Amino acid sequence: MSLLLDLFGYLSVVLHGLTIVAQSMALGSTLFVVCLARPLAARLGASGRCVVRDSTGIAFWSAIGLIVCLALDLAMQSAVLVGTIDLTFGQALGADFAIADMVQIAAAAVLAVALRASGGEAPAPLLLAALLADLAAATLTTHAAARLEDRGLLLAAEGLHQFGAAIWIGGIPCFVAALARLRQADRWGGVSSVVGLRFSRMSMAGVGCLLASGITMSLFYVGSWAGLYGTAYGVMVCVKISLFLVLLALGAGNFLAVERLRQDPRAPVLRLRRFAEVEIGIGFSVFFAAASLTSVPPAIDLLQDRVSWPEIVERFTPQWPRLVSPDHDRLALPALQERLDREAAQHARAPQAAFIPGAGTLPPRNADDVAWSEFNHHWAGLFLLAIGLLALLHQAGLRVARHWPLLFIGLAAFLFLRSDPEVWPLGQEGLIASLRDVEVLQHRMFVLLICAFGGFEWRVRTGAWRSREAALVFPLVCAVGGALLLTHSHAIANVREQLLIELTHAPLAVLAILAGWSRWLQLRLDAPGNRIAGWVWPVCFVLIAGLLLDYREA
Repeated sequence: MSLLLDLFGYLSVVLHGLTIVAQSMALGSTLFVVCLARPLAARLGASGRCVVRDSTGIAFWSAIGLIVCLALDLAMQSAVLVGTIDLTFGQALGADFAIADMVQIAAAAVLAVALRASGGEAPAPLLLAALLADLAAATLTTHAAARLEDRGLLLAAEGLHQFGAAIWIGGIPCFVAALARLRQADRWGGVSSVVGLRFSRMSMAGVGCLLASGITMSLFYVGSWAGLYGTAYGVMVCVKISLFLVLLALGAGNFLAVERLRQDPRAPVLRLRRFAEVEIGIGFSVFFAAASLTSVPPAIDLLQDRVSWPEIVERFTPQWPRLVSPDHDRLALPALQERLDREAAQHARAPQAAFIPGAGTLPPRNADDVAWSEFNHHWAGLFLLAIGLLALLHQAGLRVARHWPLLFIGLAAFLFLRSDPEVWPLGQEGLIASLRDVEVLQHRMFVLLICAFGGFEWRVRTGAWRSREAALVFPLVCAVGGALLLTHSHAIANVREQLLIELTHAPLAVLAILAGWSRWLQLRLDAPGNRIAGWVWPVCFVLIAGLLLDYREA
């Protein structure tokens, strides 16, 4: 229980992101079945029946995933309530969030049973009723439910926002599966005139819902330009907007591809499928950004501790990177521990721990801690600069540069040693015990991700692994790492300083996501698109390096 309490804040954001993904896929897939697959099945012949079966299966398993995520969320939040205040589990289940979760679970269960029992022929009114019940319950867990003013308008906007995301992003997996089926049946004319055109119209409706609701919520939750750049909520809104613009560009490309197919059924369709795959990945990243938004108050409610524009300009004015590290024993925590050890020895008693991971208190920091952190970020920037430049050279044809992924292993070792100086091997805290601290846990997760995609990509580049699946590990892990970075938090008492740091991490996450999906397109597109994508992702790494080299905490 104590470990759950320590990690609750971080786990709740990650779990909420997974819940949004499952919900959008369940709702979007159901809408795909009702509005596209079943009405058009007869016109697609035998492949139409396969499209109905595939989309029904995606909707069913998404509903199951939603039930699992909601059940875990309900159990975790109830356990935290019981563990922190004098409540029984029965009383905890009477809370508003618990009721909303249970309604969503019931609606998702109805959806799953109806889809599985009917074999894709469940009555549309039943499916739509379950969909609306789930959507209404999910809306009651948003910021709008806690508003005292304009509550009805904001609830409607939140519901419309989730509905739009479900129509567009949640339905794309079914669209990709349908394209694969129709390709096998050699019916690309059907794709252009039927499936592609119908889904394009559905997607445009989803985009309209997102735009209308997004503008409304920005006006009421952000309220001003200062709230947009000066608060954590506003920063995450900017992340969502930037990724949304990328999604719009991909959607526009797919719309043009559908139009070409409608005019000429023999036109190539590979780009349509690949762009749709990337839309899924970037859309899911947006869902994690949305989950992060739920963990912070709306910008309009945070009138104190905002960061001003001059502060941002001052912090991001380029300076020469810090390439010399302070000594470890000059850091605040080792110095405090040394003093406590000395006092304990004088009084012949066991020394007191200067910091206990997960105890709910922040470790002390001094100027040397700031210098230590900046040194870490700047050297990580040098690693990534070398990686990006070598990847560009390899793209240009320099064969010896293909070993650039090995630098990721060096970066992982560097971060493992230095990212948390209070933890073994430099500090006194044990490695396992330190994982109770959320920031340490996130750092260790990123180290594992770096090792994974560095090792896999090196084997791919050297030809040791020729499997196409092995080559996809690098872009997938890179994109997942970027999405997880959107949930990353820093244990710093000063709210303004914490926000200034996160202003750097937000563009890092966006660039990592773009790098991952650009590499994906390089691997899966044909010429000339794959060559263009092959130049894009190394440039993203160079830009990431530039941000890290300019990183400052003071």
